[in-house]
Amino acid sequence: MPDYSAPLRDMKFVLNELLDSGSHYQSLNNCEELSPDLLDAIIDSGAKFAENIAFPINRSGDEQGCSFKDGKVTIPDGYKEAFKRWGEGGWQALSIPTKDGGQGLPGSTGICVGEMVGSCNWSFSMYTGLASAPITCLMNGGDEEQKKTFLPKLLSGEWAGTMCLTESHCGSDVGLLRSKATPNADGSYTLSGTKIFISGGEHEMTENIIHAVLARVEGAPAGTKGISLFIAPKYLINDDGSPGEFNNITCGAIEKKMGLKASATCVMNYDGAKAYLLGEENRGLDIMFKLMNTARLGTALQGLAMGEASFQGALTYAKERLQMRSLTGPKNPDGAADPIIVHPDVRRMLMTQKAFTEGSRAFIYWLAQLVDKTKYGTEEEVKQADDLLGLLTPIAKAFCTEIAQEVTYLGIQVFGGHGYIAQHGMEQLARDNRISTVYEGTTGIQSLDLIGRKVMGSGGQLLRNFTKIIYKFCEAEKDNDAMAEFIQPLSELNKEWGEITIKIGEAAMENADEIGAASVDFTFYSGYVSFAYMWAQMALLAQQKIAAGEGDADFYQAKLATARFYFQRLLPRTKAHIAAMQSGSDNLMALSEDAFSF
Repeated sequence: MPDYSAPLRDMKFVLNELLDSGSHYQSLNNCEELSPDLLDAIIDSGAKFAENIAFPINRSGDEQGCSFKDGKVTIPDGYKEAFKRWGEGGWQALSIPTKDGGQGLPGSTGICVGEMVGSCNWSFSMYTGLASAPITCLMNGGDEEQKKTFLPKLLSGEWAGTMCLTESHCGSDVGLLRSKATPNADGSYTLSGTKIFISGGEHEMTENIIHAVLARVEGAPAGTKGISLFIAPKYLINDDGSPGEFNNITCGAIEKKMGLKASATCVMNYDGAKAYLLGEENRGLDIMFKLMNTARLGTALQGLAMGEASFQGALTYAKERLQMRSLTGPKNPDGAADPIIVHPDVRRMLMTQKAFTEGSRAFIYWLAQLVDKTKYGTEEEVKQADDLLGLLTPIAKAFCTEIAQEVTYLGIQVFGGHGYIAQHGMEQLARDNRISTVYEGTTGIQSLDLIGRKVMGSGGQLLRNFTKIIYKFCEAEKDNDAMAEFIQPLSELNKEWGEITIKIGEAAMENADEIGAASVDFTFYSGYVSFAYMWAQMALLAQQKIAAGEGDADFYQAKLATARFYFQRLLPRTKAHIAAMQSGSDNLMALSEDAFSF
């Protein structure tokens, strides 16, 4: 893997200048106060963990992978020690309320750490991220005794965790699950069933693994209305809190995967395992969905993390690799050739990587602040943030991961043939990122959620909430001549966004397939417009700093140049997505099933 250096300057630009994190954190209620100095210390410490602990075991972890024998999973060297240091450093408890044993800081404080550690080693991040799943489920649905039993050692990193949803026959349609829970006289339940694709389901990294499991109590209603959520430890808990008797939770196999080879993806069998109900019977999805928005934002973060690592590798290589001469004359006259960064097409690739990656950072960090508002804001702020997240989370999950596919592909392309071989690590980034468009709901599922449930389902209100924000920004800058190159296209697209939505809705009244036919293009269009809003704000900030002679002029000039590149080179892609949406569903559905043949 290429060397990684935490992009602290851009992170702090987004946090401190674009998003005014100081004012944001001061506005929150019922959480620990976060000063700018403390935020800087967290980011700097997170960078050290990422660069010095997570990064050195990434490539070796990919090469060594996980192994499975006699029901036991062996993870690569160094991961157990790294997870131990993660827990000891307090990272697992960073944004957990103090009443539950955490540090009580807002959730957005961990977003930078998540990005940096993920850029260095997303396989490792899978273990830390999945350990958060039962923590969140316990906080949202557990009683005080359950929290007392499980949370302390989950937060300390002494125990790991998983989220167990998927079954082989139903995938994302959890209403079809078959795992069963039988009530016991002591108030516990007995689980039976098999789950697949369970990240971190089995390993010897910690002394216990706590499984959050979806299952159906016998006699429960069919479909999603009959799903309950349970906590099931690998080892039952003794009265003194230590792991006790084995709980009949076994691993049947681990998957051989395209990427994330250091992350154990397991087939888990629950053969009469003892489990404890969280919340009420048949209300498991109510608890789980409080986790899902965070999980989807975390998957969007994977796209950003992989994109940043790929961009850094490509940029370093492009500055060092000598090949051919510039068409406008030698730029390295004392060398045998010029560095490839002088060539326009290499610049196209690097600028695309830069624009998408920095746009993703601004967008995701903003959404993380909205999540803070849902937990620590006023009643009005909670409603506004919830509504915005309802619309923007599926955009973030789908768009940020899809464009990361392009970014990591371009990272390989900059290297040429050297990118395709394992030596430089660029192909690993592409392999590790590939799953991001699939799990936590595929791009297609996110797109149906966006246009079907969130936009059409709200009568367009959730979309109008956001387009009004963009409209107000454009109105405030409409007389600013320096911003015309950004405000005019953004304003036009913002208006068009509403218009195309109405057209799709009208077409769907005649043929429901029009929603599905337009969905993915609608999501891409929405992503490009959302990023345009972020880039327009960053361009305005850069212009103001340059005019005032404040800060690093080169940094702000680069921001302005990247904003122009985004608006002139990438934003026009919206025209193709509009054309595809307007083409309707007939070109997709014209062939009968029998006509598909080979």
